[in-house]
Amino acid sequence: MRLRLLLLLALCWAGPSAAARTLSLRGRWRIRSGNGSLELPGDVPGCVHSALFQRRLIQDPYYRFNDLDYRWISLDNWTYSKEFRIPFDISKWQKVNLIFEGVDTVTKVLLNNVTIGKTDNMFRRYSFDVTGLVGDVNSIELHFQSPVLYAAQRSKAHTCYQVPPSCPPLVQKGECHVNFIRKEQCSFSWDWGPSFPTQGIWKDVRIEAYNICHLNYFTFSPIYDNRAQEWNLEIESSFDVVSSKPVYGQVIVALPKLQTQQTHSIDLQPGERIVELFVKINKNIAVETWWPHGHGNQTGYNMTILFKLDGGLSIEKSAKVYFRTVELIEEPIKGSPGLSFYFKINGFPIFLKGSNWIPADSFQDRVTSDLLRLLLQSAVDANMNTLRVWGGGIYERDEFYELCDELGIMVWQDFMFACALYPADQGFVDSVRAEVAYQVRRLKSHPSIIIWSGNNENEAALMMNWYGIHFSDLHTYINDYVTLYVKNIREVVLAGDKTRPFVTSSPTNGAESVAEGWVSHNPYDKHFGDIHFYDYVSDCWNWKIFPKARFASEYGYQSWPSFSTLEKVSSEEDWSYESKFSLHRQHHAHGNDEMLLQAGLHFKLPQSTDPLRSFKDTIYLTQVVQAQCVKTETEFYRRSRSEIVTGEGHTMGALYWQLNDIWQAPSWASLEYGGKWKMLHYFARHFFAPLLPVGFENQDVFFIYGVSDLHSDCKVTLTVRVHAWSSLEPLCSRDTKHLVMKVGEAVLLYREPVPKLLERCGRCTRQSCVVSFHLSAAGRLLSPTNYHFLSSLKEAVGLQKANITAVVSPHGGTFVFDLETSAVAPFVWLDVGSIPGRFSDNGFLMTEKTRAVVFHPWKPTSKRELEQSLQVTSLTDIY
Repeated sequence: MRLRLLLLLALCWAGPSAAARTLSLRGRWRIRSGNGSLELPGDVPGCVHSALFQRRLIQDPYYRFNDLDYRWISLDNWTYSKEFRIPFDISKWQKVNLIFEGVDTVTKVLLNNVTIGKTDNMFRRYSFDVTGLVGDVNSIELHFQSPVLYAAQRSKAHTCYQVPPSCPPLVQKGECHVNFIRKEQCSFSWDWGPSFPTQGIWKDVRIEAYNICHLNYFTFSPIYDNRAQEWNLEIESSFDVVSSKPVYGQVIVALPKLQTQQTHSIDLQPGERIVELFVKINKNIAVETWWPHGHGNQTGYNMTILFKLDGGLSIEKSAKVYFRTVELIEEPIKGSPGLSFYFKINGFPIFLKGSNWIPADSFQDRVTSDLLRLLLQSAVDANMNTLRVWGGGIYERDEFYELCDELGIMVWQDFMFACALYPADQGFVDSVRAEVAYQVRRLKSHPSIIIWSGNNENEAALMMNWYGIHFSDLHTYINDYVTLYVKNIREVVLAGDKTRPFVTSSPTNGAESVAEGWVSHNPYDKHFGDIHFYDYVSDCWNWKIFPKARFASEYGYQSWPSFSTLEKVSSEEDWSYESKFSLHRQHHAHGNDEMLLQAGLHFKLPQSTDPLRSFKDTIYLTQVVQAQCVKTETEFYRRSRSEIVTGEGHTMGALYWQLNDIWQAPSWASLEYGGKWKMLHYFARHFFAPLLPVGFENQDVFFIYGVSDLHSDCKVTLTVRVHAWSSLEPLCSRDTKHLVMKVGEAVLLYREPVPKLLERCGRCTRQSCVVSFHLSAAGRLLSPTNYHFLSSLKEAVGLQKANITAVVSPHGGTFVFDLETSAVAPFVWLDVGSIPGRFSDNGFLMTEKTRAVVFHPWKPTSKRELEQSLQVTSLTDIY
């Protein structure tokens, strides 16, 4: 029998002596509409939308305008029901519980026509005592209430004052009052996602029967004792003792590879009991710590815990234990007002490189293990070490965090509150306290999670007055904010987990916000904490528009997903940039216009008279612009890590918005719905490289900084080349003397006035030339080849239409694409349509005549399929 608990591996009951039986109620249930006119089978875990789709009663909810056409599903009150038999003699068990790991969201639960409880929080685990009520043959029903109607009712019942915002912007085509229901906030819509307020049993459900004593949960935290310089384990176990007498026994904890085994006596009195153990790890054995990706190994140790109790009861658990420390450093910086804001892992300062994670689908039953691994592996493959699990989605499933542990992805974990003010009445607060306690207990054993954050943007929403609150009412809303996030969420987090930091919001000024009474008058202060930054009007090639902040936890630009992704959910009449579909799919006000505005600053817009060709070219151009904008901004943050300029800098994190898509639509994502890499994701693989040269201009001088995330100094040679757009041969090339890249620093490697550079290279003007540069040692390339445009590409002189051919050949499990070009080609894009996989590089500047690129397929494919699907585009092809 298996239980999914908070541990990093599945935890199992040991042998026939365990006094417990479990019956899973996963599988086929019946689903009935509110008036009974529609009844159908549905799977658990699952939701109503998925059941209707699987029975072909509706189309794919993502197809065309179905998010509007299927609003009726969310507005109805559905019932889930199931009849089941108990395959063992239920009368022989002292206690029987019905357990729901996740219900979405508002229900009344009946067993054998008796109401046994209610649910109103998607993020909680519910356990109902059904002892004496359950029989050999049983019926169970969950009467769901429409989450949309429930949220409206709760808002209306909150009569003392409004809690804004009431509704999302009209462009999002969403539902109202989502801040009054403890449910995935973006399910009511967001500026990158649809409105699908689901109903269903979205996680496991089971019957548990036991005698004498039952282990409810088991969690642990590795603790490092700085004074003694040794590791310890704090272990917490929760028991339900149903025996009328105390239960005695022993607990044996063993970590074989660390030569650690300890035995403790326990005394369990009747009732709910917590057992806390403190285990000292053998000091004579060196403990290998867990490191983020790019900084070391993700070493873990197998641990077993055996509870040997009265009555022959034996319970054994196993888990993977990872040892690591995390510190959030907020301290004065020489030459700057304010405080630092950066993380040390195992005592080493680490620049956080990555993105923001949103739910991978509106319907969680469609998120497979393969998809999770694909998306997270893609983050690692792009040299990321961090993902922020954003506060408007869900606390991800155990498997997500297990994969992050395995892959070395640090997780900034928001609690699920976003872009809204929230009520602070007792019922709401009590539900939140139970939610937070459960989630902290479930997740705290994961080394990947390095920080808890109370919410997304709610401090900023409050103090920057996003919702037009009258000044005389501000005190009321500040009190509610402090009540919810400080007096409750923070209190519960600190009681349950002392091993990682907590901040009340993102963005926040951290310690400064605390000093100002938990809300800062300017949550975007660049001298403290983290910032979010978006600017779609200013020129993104101008690095001076970006804030030189301590930590950038959100920033980004939109693009459209590839045509092969859109094609699956659209029809021919939708395939233009101005179509009704294109406007409908854009949930960010003026987003389509902003993309063209940004594109027009440096590129010629597509000029084809063929509507489909123009649409495909525009999609391509939006991806070019997004990639180039985020590249410029991220490189600015990375080169700002070691310097203070007019009191600003010491930037130690860059998490762009956003990693993944929830559906097929324009968004800020670098991975399309399903996982296909956009051009931005290929660029991220370069701009997050551990060793990187970064070029920029200031007052007509060209600078190159070297950025290192390595743990040791590195001797390098910098090569700077200048190419004319009209020639595949470089006009000039210069190698520097040996330079030393210091551990974890960004240092100036090169500077030259642009006029001098152009004069040195001969036949060169800003409009006719481009600069490329890379780091090497002993002839071996150590960094990506980076580049700097000396002018807008719409002003480029000598840029010719490139004829690029490709020869495809299989190589092991991959395919090599040997490219040959007739001219210098900017933003070369290889697209194989819907064939799943990724290239070793894409969207690149091709300055050499030939180049080999490797395609890594995610599913079996053939040379012929790739050749038939391949389309090669470079910038001049769209003119």
